[in-house]
Amino acid sequence: MARDELAAWLRLLETPGIGLEAARRLLALTGSAQAIFESSEGAWQPALSAAQRDSLSLPPAHFDDLLTQTWHWLNADPAHDILLLGDADYPAALLQTADPPLLLYLHGKRELLSRPALAIVGSRSPTAQGHDNASQFAQALSKAGLTIVSGLALGIDGAAHQGALAGQREGGAGTIAVLGTGLDQIYPKRHLKLSQEIVAHGLLISEYSLGTPVLPPNFPRRNRLIAGLSLGCLVVEAALKSGSLITARLASEAGREVFAIPGSIHSPLSQGCHALIRQGAKLVERVEDVLEELLIQPSIAPACASPTGDAALSREQAQILQLMGYEPVSLDALSQRAGWPVADLSGHLLELELAGEIARLAGQLFQRRKRV
Repeated sequence: MARDELAAWLRLLETPGIGLEAARRLLALTGSAQAIFESSEGAWQPALSAAQRDSLSLPPAHFDDLLTQTWHWLNADPAHDILLLGDADYPAALLQTADPPLLLYLHGKRELLSRPALAIVGSRSPTAQGHDNASQFAQALSKAGLTIVSGLALGIDGAAHQGALAGQREGGAGTIAVLGTGLDQIYPKRHLKLSQEIVAHGLLISEYSLGTPVLPPNFPRRNRLIAGLSLGCLVVEAALKSGSLITARLASEAGREVFAIPGSIHSPLSQGCHALIRQGAKLVERVEDVLEELLIQPSIAPACASPTGDAALSREQAQILQLMGYEPVSLDALSQRAGWPVADLSGHLLELELAGEIARLAGQLFQRRKRV
């Protein structure tokens, strides 16, 4: 991309009051971003209101600084790139959505955009089992050939990216993280190291210009890209009022498959998934449930097994796990089921927790963990 072309695109997209819809009308009218500014303001009249024409007549504030910053960023690293709506390798899945971005900033492996993908989203504060499910499903689905798309948020998003990266190390497809900030503004900061690993082996993308900070309205808009890049959307855990349900709705509106993992009827983080299932989302218990719906031939046969394997458990530990089931349970309730003193039971629970068989939850609750 030449600097003059970049300048035209940035001016078009960063001018206040224009927006994607008006920008599309202008591009349809003139043929290119550069042609917009080579034509007279009178030529813009069929596409823009008087207020919009006035706004576009001058470069926006700090435009020269943004252009210089973006030009330097684009040329500083071969892994930095900009993808335009008219480019031959613009993702076909995204083109089929109602509101595809005109320009995407890329950092990492651009070729991932041409591969089949699945979105995995969910709560920022998942249960230990929800975290495990996201990571393990992402790892297995990556190994099956699906690029995993998520939003780099804490919780389920991060677990999905990490699982996909683990799958890639075993020959899988990898992961794409869609940001709601500029690519130079990683959020949350706790995922800076994860973002660096994604850059090395996957792809970061954003429609927001460099320097764009954390702005709450940008994240729901970001979700349309997570949904739009994917063949379907798997919701792992979500409350009824959750950004994950926005992503699922956007996926459904774009004609994509929606999947949901059910959970405990007592858990608030299961209510969003159960609502989706009632609305027609496919209930997911196994990796194959996703692959079969997407007509993808599984190249793996993941089995359900405990993290250490039942053979590694003592008779008492195996009995405790059986009595726990898969619902969160209190120490007192488990003591009553087992008929053991709390002191004796606590020692076994600690051993099971250290072995990764159970998780300690808030409110002095315990929950069995299961590999998918």
